[in-house]
Amino acid sequence: MLPQVAIVGRPNVGKSSLLNMLAGRRISIVDPTAGVTRDRVTYDVDLPPATKGGPARWCEVIDTGGYGIYSGDDEYHVLTDDVEHQIGTALDEAQLILFVVDAQAGVTPLDEQVAAILRQRVAGRVPVLLVANKVDSENHEADAYEAAALGFGEPIMVSAQTKRGKWDLVEAIADAIDWDAEQQAPAETEMLLAIVGRRNAGKSTFTNALAGCERVIASELPGTTRDSVDVKFTFDGRSFTAIDTAGVRKRKSIQDDVEYYSTHRTLRSIRRADVVILMVDATQDISQVDKKLSGAILEGHKPCVIVLNKWDLVGERAEPDQYLDYLTEQLRGLEFCPIIFTSALNDDHVTEAVELALSLNAQAGTRVGTGELNAAVKQILQQRGPSSKLGKRVKIFYVTQPDTDPPTVVLFVNDPDLFTPQYQRYMINNFRELLPWKEVPIKLVIRGRRRRGQERDEEPIVEV
Repeated sequence: MLPQVAIVGRPNVGKSSLLNMLAGRRISIVDPTAGVTRDRVTYDVDLPPATKGGPARWCEVIDTGGYGIYSGDDEYHVLTDDVEHQIGTALDEAQLILFVVDAQAGVTPLDEQVAAILRQRVAGRVPVLLVANKVDSENHEADAYEAAALGFGEPIMVSAQTKRGKWDLVEAIADAIDWDAEQQAPAETEMLLAIVGRRNAGKSTFTNALAGCERVIASELPGTTRDSVDVKFTFDGRSFTAIDTAGVRKRKSIQDDVEYYSTHRTLRSIRRADVVILMVDATQDISQVDKKLSGAILEGHKPCVIVLNKWDLVGERAEPDQYLDYLTEQLRGLEFCPIIFTSALNDDHVTEAVELALSLNAQAGTRVGTGELNAAVKQILQQRGPSSKLGKRVKIFYVTQPDTDPPTVVLFVNDPDLFTPQYQRYMINNFRELLPWKEVPIKLVIRGRRRRGQERDEEPIVEV
């Protein structure tokens, strides 16, 4: 297990920007609105080696919510205990704490309150580095020194926005961690599983069921999850990562930049994933959001398990076969995807969903030999070839599978225009019946045969 470095502080001191700076990419959503970060957002960061030319040292950096986020009448004040529970868990599990303050704002009463909490909760158990953020130039350094009054030594001065002082902080982190234990690189995850759906579909509850703990905040309050949170879990002794994503709404319903960035990260999570779980609230009608997400999954050629959550609440209002017919009609294009009925709250059939995802991942990574591809193409065209108003014959000269994830089939033909979108769908559906890709998307590419000067045409493998 990698050493854990927890970033804590009051709201709006730049904790999320600090994580992004250390990660070298945008992991956490950065916005001046207090309360954007609620869950523990993590990223594995490589640090300088102990000796020149030695292996990199790795740690897991954890961005946490701000202490005192919901002190007013905001509807999200009910999440205060949940957010502070997540912060407390990060503190309890950390080997190093980065206490972040805003150099330009000066020391505030809430900073002093966080300092008191750290002294009480950490009590010398792990080191604390005081980090003064927003030191954008030398003009702010004098202000940053005021933070030394908090009792955690002189601050390390950085500007997460401009990356000023980044390497001073990186070296300080490497020096502060106890590296006596044998360190390892991050465990390779065997499958990246994105969990997407509309608001309140049960994604966070499902993620917690996979993790076996309250890893992310699960609430009936719509829009609780803002960031896309990578959660590591094990299944049958194997390592996987689930991405808990923010609930998506219609574009016209998006109210602010935070919701826009949340939606953007959800769509990015689909692109990152090996397999996607499309979580549908079985107690609600299929919405435009469900259809939008299914479109993104199809566009990305991602294997997908459709999880009908909250089935325990449906009761006698619908039979499974009846609902499946409804689902097939509403989510067109995903007819080949496996469907499972679950109750994430009761932990019903959650592991079965992971087993299905593993099966899809294996299918998507399967490579088929040229002989088997040729036989499948011949059978499909002999059953029904493309139609041509001019009576032109179709010739296929070569078939190959250049790639997996998704399985990609390339046909070199005499006239690509004969292969209409309708006929390509017909071929893909038949590929699923004849080849080991029954439940995953297949990418079909039609190309014209490449001529070589005036050489004699080669013989096609099939002609209809």
